[in-house]
Amino acid sequence: MQMRGNIFLLIAAFIWGTTFVAQQVGMEELGPFTYAAARFFLGTLFLAGLWLLDRKRREYRKQRGLHHSGWKLGLGAGLLLFTASSLQQYALQFTTVGKTSFITALYIVLVPLGAALFRLARVYMVNWMGAMLAMGGLYLLTIQGTITLNPGDMLVALSALGWTAQILYIDRFAPHADVLELSLSQTICCFVASLLAALGTETMTLAPVLNSWISIAYAGVLSTGVAFTLQIVGQKYAAPSEAAVIMSFEAVFGALASFLILGEQMTTAQLWGCILMFAGVIVSQLRTIMNRSN
Repeated sequence: MQMRGNIFLLIAAFIWGTTFVAQQVGMEELGPFTYAAARFFLGTLFLAGLWLLDRKRREYRKQRGLHHSGWKLGLGAGLLLFTASSLQQYALQFTTVGKTSFITALYIVLVPLGAALFRLARVYMVNWMGAMLAMGGLYLLTIQGTITLNPGDMLVALSALGWTAQILYIDRFAPHADVLELSLSQTICCFVASLLAALGTETMTLAPVLNSWISIAYAGVLSTGVAFTLQIVGQKYAAPSEAAVIMSFEAVFGALASFLILGEQMTTAQLWGCILMFAGVIVSQLRTIMNRSN
């Protein structure tokens, strides 16, 4: 089951990575909060449909006392998700995409640290080794030249804390909650918060939304509806430290998608970064692989 959870997380990372391309195209005409509100609205509709189709299974579990509601827990996850993504998006006005990707990925190290500090899960040496390899690879993949910090980078660091809290929150509560309810509640919370932020800070018109419908559909259905649900399911079975390393692989998928779809070139250093990140994922899985072989 743990390997299945890791596969779910890797699929989620692939979807998130390719969504970078969709976001880049979609936000040519839309403000960040308007784009977020549109994608979370579509994600809400998609998940609501799945929730209705899941009615019989849910009633069956309720009758046998096996159902644990995820509505309230999803609100907490949604607030963490909205806070982290909003800080990250706002910080992009003051810093580069490369530094944003790298600093955000501090959660690779912060998650096992938080898991050990709050005794949420045991962290093994291979987890730390995998995290360090992944961070090194991400540096090569996203940073060109020397790092100089500015106020925007501090906002990104705060968003990294938000992503860390969201991952640890899901790890703590996902095993005890209905996955669809938790995911739907999280998405509704993000939609409402994004809509309020868009109404307060941006000019919302229908035409740009319709012009960007392909990008919004991809991000709304796959990234929001499918990938975040896969994260919740995957973290039911994967340790948080392993989950963080696997989900960081979205940076590799994002770089590859930009190369294949947008024609962006990859340097030799970036290729080595991808290799190091892949090695980090493999190293973090060594204990699981060895346990399966025994």
